[in-house]
Amino acid sequence: MSRKPIRRAPPRWQLAILVVAVAGLSGFTAVRTNALGAADRLDRVVERVALFIDPPPDRPTLQTVVVTPRPSATAGATPSAVAEGPGLPGPEVIPSHGPVAAATPVPVRRPVTVKLVEDHDAVFASQYTEKDCAVAATQMMLVILGLGNTSDEFQLEIGSRIGDWESVYDSHNGGWGPAAVSLALAAYGAPGYKVWAYASYTDAMRDAAIAISTTGKPVALFPWWGAHTWVMTGYQADADPTVFPDATVTGAYILDPWYPRTSSIWGASDAPGNFEVLAELRRNWPVGTGRDGWTRPGGVYPDRDGRFVVLLPSTPIASAESDAGS
Repeated sequence: MSRKPIRRAPPRWQLAILVVAVAGLSGFTAVRTNALGAADRLDRVVERVALFIDPPPDRPTLQTVVVTPRPSATAGATPSAVAEGPGLPGPEVIPSHGPVAAATPVPVRRPVTVKLVEDHDAVFASQYTEKDCAVAATQMMLVILGLGNTSDEFQLEIGSRIGDWESVYDSHNGGWGPAAVSLALAAYGAPGYKVWAYASYTDAMRDAAIAISTTGKPVALFPWWGAHTWVMTGYQADADPTVFPDATVTGAYILDPWYPRTSSIWGASDAPGNFEVLAELRRNWPVGTGRDGWTRPGGVYPDRDGRFVVLLPSTPIASAESDAGS
């Protein structure tokens, strides 16, 4: 199958004129020394004008599945009430008459630890530039699934194909959004990832944990108000979330492509595979701050604004490999 053409950057002469004009307005000396952040402001102006010259395509992309808060679960509920996660069948309905099934053992409630990756350094890839977090996260997910490698060349290849997948509905600023990550994963042999937006942070974390346990695949989270991308490779919970609907995820194992950089807002990034306790997850993926979940500037995202956006697999590894090979 032939590859779609890559979206090309504006002609160099246009960008050259743009930079010269803005530099003249800002003051060359101030830009050169970044006095009072002048160079940073110049970068933002250049990005806005470049976006005006070469906007993202107005074309359909993957829909975002909106999940409303679920009723509070009751401790000790039967396992049949749990199969409500994304891509999972609904609970089995047992008629009130007819043969009585043999009694099944009551599951034991105990803390669980689930890890897809033992050596996180072996699958880690730092983002090549400050704008490539989604690209690096896509790369690491493919590596975990045995569909890629951690080289700079592979990351640059994935990034160069953004023209195949970007849409203004996925990212108003152009480039990568959650849907583009899903489409990129599918293009490299990992179909079945869907974009989910949760009104409840607790529901988002529980479904992410369930997806990891039931599919054996990593999950993508979009912290920092939706401006960043993390890969979740495992979790700890006070009970098995695939059995107990009231299980609480107490932390997650994270691959942060920003590492080893430091953010002026969020602080130093953590090393590959760091276990992020619940408080740290909530700090990076704000909860109860008035700017919760997805609050990206530059436009309105009706299905995502104020919600917790995750990219969840809907098929187990064996099924996905079969689909890709058919």
